[in-house]
Amino acid sequence: MRWSNIVLSAAAVAITASSTYATEDLGDAEAGKVVFAKCKGCHQVGEGAENKIGPHLNGVFGRKAAGLDGFNYSKSLVRAGNSGLEWHADTLSAYIENPRAFASGTRMSFRGLKDPKDRANVIAYLRGFSDNPQDIPEADPTARGTDHSVDPAILAIQGDPEYGAYLSSECTTCHQIEGGDEGIPSIVYWPDEDFVVAMHAYKDKQRPHPVMQMIAGRLSNDEIAALAAYFNNPE
Repeated sequence: MRWSNIVLSAAAVAITASSTYATEDLGDAEAGKVVFAKCKGCHQVGEGAENKIGPHLNGVFGRKAAGLDGFNYSKSLVRAGNSGLEWHADTLSAYIENPRAFASGTRMSFRGLKDPKDRANVIAYLRGFSDNPQDIPEADPTARGTDHSVDPAILAIQGDPEYGAYLSSECTTCHQIEGGDEGIPSIVYWPDEDFVVAMHAYKDKQRPHPVMQMIAGRLSNDEIAALAAYFNNPE
């Protein structure tokens, strides 16, 4: 159940933003240019941008995940795109905060931007390289309900692995406790925090898997922490 991998159903509904904001409402694009220096080793943007280790980011807004022709994406992002995930300010913010927790099978090794202001700024910068950005519906990535971060008090909960083992049977009907990831991604040996973040992404409907949204929604914070502790080291 800390379904730290993106397991998406074809029935999932596309994530879209609910209101329109101008670029300046997202953050400071000039400051975002400075933040983007952390991304330049893998991504290009602007005139003449090409795919490198990661895809170029021109026109990323409104594009479905893994939707750029000619780039070899990870299977997890392909599944996400096929299930309706699109890149908007809120989903980009969620992804770049903790790429592995958002889509654990991603090849993106970047550890993430934890500062919401940095995320808002770099998103404002990237938006300038999308066609007609003023026409693209966006949500403020720092707004309550779209921020992918989890309350530190929740992250600090020490889960009981024995209780997690008791709760785990529903998870292991689909996920292999041995860590296999054929068809359904592995959920074992993940850091507790990544597990908790991923489960709350389902709770907040940042990750559009309807079954996981239902399961995560009925789990308490203590139960999620217990599952995280168990799957971190189920041996």
